[in-house]
Amino acid sequence: MFNPTREQVRQFFTEAWQKHENKGVLTPLEHIAVDWALEHPEYHELLTDPDAVHADYRVEEGQTNPFLHLSMHLAIHEQVSIDQPPGIKAAHSKLLTQMSPHDAAHIIMEALGEIIWESQRLNKPLDNDRYIELINRYATR
Repeated sequence: MFNPTREQVRQFFTEAWQKHENKGVLTPLEHIAVDWALEHPEYHELLTDPDAVHADYRVEEGQTNPFLHLSMHLAIHEQVSIDQPPGIKAAHSKLLTQMSPHDAAHIIMEALGEIIWESQRLNKPLDNDRYIELINRYATR
């Protein structure tokens, strides 16, 4: 199983962004990462800051962790592309009839965050059925 460190994940995003800015050749995964970064102009300066790789982003201080956010975009992209958990591709397609791909990803991200939180709080595996249910519920609000 691929299990990169926090620094490796952050380095991946900053290096992909640097390649993008220098018109370098991107791997397929880097291309996806850059596409999501382009959707978040508020992160562009940070992606060029070498200190950002070591920074702490605390929710208690009103900060969003940009690397976590972009990582979630990548995870959701992968989930939809392979329809894992089963049903996420259909739920995503339903969202796309109502909103942009970026907004749809944020709806799924909200459901994913809730499922992860529940799993950690209850100390049990992720509930894939509930995940899809939440996505579909969020699609109808």
